[in-house]
Amino acid sequence: MTVTKVLVLNGPNLGRLGSREPDVYGSTSYAGLVAACEKTGAELGFAVDVRETNDEAEMIRWIHQAADERTPVVINPGAFTHYSYALRDAIAQRTAPLIEVHISNPYAREEFRHTSVVAAVASGTVAGFGIGSYRLALRALAEELAT
Repeated sequence: MTVTKVLVLNGPNLGRLGSREPDVYGSTSYAGLVAACEKTGAELGFAVDVRETNDEAEMIRWIHQAADERTPVVINPGAFTHYSYALRDAIAQRTAPLIEVHISNPYAREEFRHTSVVAAVASGTVAGFGIGSYRLALRALAEELAT
């Protein structure tokens, strides 16, 4: 079986999972998120590289790298979701499927979270299923790559 490299990118504050607003984001730590992504990825034939940054420029560099290497991406842009046109423009250059993911359901939260500037250039969005959103996004990515 061929193993496909997949980037799982996480934006601002996601490294604080487990301690950050557990009523919204759950009690799973960031290490638990990484383990869940790696386990699901392995089941799907993916070599998953999970990364987290609070730096918009670093996130954009990772997206550029993925585009240059035709690497599929699962991305939780965090707060960048709502305002980063630079990230949106980088994602628009993608050369492989890219799934936007959110732990919480942005549409059930504050109004400013209802807008995603990256959704229109993503293959699709999975939101509101806790850490399970990542597992669902990886499965959706596998489906996209199979077609």
